[in-house]
Amino acid sequence: MCREGDEAQDDCGSREEWTLLFWTSLAIIVPVIITLWCSAQRSKRKTHMKDFFRKSKHGWHYTDLFNKPTYCCVCSQHILQGAFCDCCGVCADELCLRRADRSLFCKEIVAPSGRDGAMEHRWVRGNVPLASYCAVCKQQCGTQPKLCDFRCVWCQTTVHDDCMDSLADADVCDLGEFHSLIIPPHYLYRVNKLRRRHPDEYSKLGSSCGSGWTPVLVLANTRSGNNMGEALLGEFRTLLNPVQVFDLSELTPSKALQLCTLLPPGSVRVLVCGGDGTVGWVLDAIDTMKLKGQDQFIPRVTILPLGTGNDLSNTLGWGAGYAGEIPVEQVLRNVLDAEVVKMDRWKVQVASKGLYFRKPKVLSMNNYFSVGPDALMALNFHTHREKTPSFFSSRIINKAVYFLYGTKDCLVQECKDLDKRIELELDGERVVLPSLEGIIVCNIGYWGGGCRLWEGMGDEPCPPTRLDDGLLEVVGVFGSFHCAQIQVKLANPVRLGQAHTVRLVLKSSKMPMQVDGEPWAQGPCTITITHKTQALMLYHSAEQTDDDDDESSASETESPTPHDSPRPPGPASARA
Repeated sequence: MCREGDEAQDDCGSREEWTLLFWTSLAIIVPVIITLWCSAQRSKRKTHMKDFFRKSKHGWHYTDLFNKPTYCCVCSQHILQGAFCDCCGVCADELCLRRADRSLFCKEIVAPSGRDGAMEHRWVRGNVPLASYCAVCKQQCGTQPKLCDFRCVWCQTTVHDDCMDSLADADVCDLGEFHSLIIPPHYLYRVNKLRRRHPDEYSKLGSSCGSGWTPVLVLANTRSGNNMGEALLGEFRTLLNPVQVFDLSELTPSKALQLCTLLPPGSVRVLVCGGDGTVGWVLDAIDTMKLKGQDQFIPRVTILPLGTGNDLSNTLGWGAGYAGEIPVEQVLRNVLDAEVVKMDRWKVQVASKGLYFRKPKVLSMNNYFSVGPDALMALNFHTHREKTPSFFSSRIINKAVYFLYGTKDCLVQECKDLDKRIELELDGERVVLPSLEGIIVCNIGYWGGGCRLWEGMGDEPCPPTRLDDGLLEVVGVFGSFHCAQIQVKLANPVRLGQAHTVRLVLKSSKMPMQVDGEPWAQGPCTITITHKTQALMLYHSAEQTDDDDDESSASETESPTPHDSPRPPGPASARA
């Protein structure tokens, strides 16, 4: 009897174990199956949506969750997910999307003007921006929990439903605050009607857009820095004509800048949203315009810094990095207020030793050239970013990786005895090198993500620097630790001199090199840096850049802006 009871008890326990195992497995497998099914459906839906968006005239973007209360412009119902047009602001849920695409028109990038030559408002109902006010009663719009009030997609004027009939000049749109930056649809319409494409004709048409009309083109690199480019593209398309806004991942700068040839000569400004590499890419495209004989259409270039270092942006007064701290509207106001300055651009020619029948490698330089520890850090960073680009999506992470590679080089010292492997000539004169690990040739005031390399700690007199004087500053560093000391102003660089032409001869072994953050490993060679051309840049003087607050009372020898007194001419002047 006892044995039978034990067997029954064992069977019961075994049955319970199997039941527990079954329900546990079911609890794990079922959510996984549901998740995979939902993922497959979402992927299928996104593919279908992409095909639909590509054929649409709207700039649709699908979102799983709107970040503010949003109402469908078709059925007027509150929606949590759906699509929105980043050009005109129309929103629709998934069921109403096709109807919205057919019945609600987007911004027309090319259109004739009205009967009296004026442009008409293009109203979109509902989902007005937060903190927008009625143009009639001056009260806040969009406060009711429903689809209400109107916004003009061109001038951004907002009006209550009840105030629409009282709006003065209800049919006339003046393009709003940024009328001097927007390319009106009627301008492009008239350009298309021209029988003779000539700069004088463009100037005549431009006069109809008002005095001081300086249209801006926005060129954004969606892969730079914090990956803010895509969001910025949408905000600029909302405020400007979508034809003015270009995604550099879809269209090269050379093709985007051809729009300049349809606008009045000397009137265009280009806002580059990206890092220093993106700016160099655009400036190379401008040089190509010069080769095509399009000099009169050359635009002025300004920067919205989205990269990691942003030294050129810092030098021109646009800051060390943009993270959305000021609205896009303020960015456009700063572009309006900026002044034009000239910036030297340089040609870096690399002739490898022994390869006499191969053309030398030719690069363009805006910021700096270097050989040594900082180039090694850039090379290591670049190599790992190519392998895992998704990991390097944050400016903070990028700088942390640079720090780790710099710390590693402090211990390894891969670039030691550089003075024995390289020869330096400034304007044809040989320079005796101390025991260095790196040489840096600078064109701008900032280096290494915000450090004023030539000035160092600021406790020693040094010749002033300018962007347009045709001179380069050449300095040496003792290693990665010395670079770090210079960046926190605990040490000065080894100032080797200033020159119009710099020549370096790498006699043996392979060394890391970089031009404007683009690194490579180079064997024995001769590097010659000569003046190439000058670019027209926009300088923003209203805001101070990093480290300016505690240096505003510095001596006259410190010169962070491009407007310091010019330096005396002469070969390798003021050698340190």
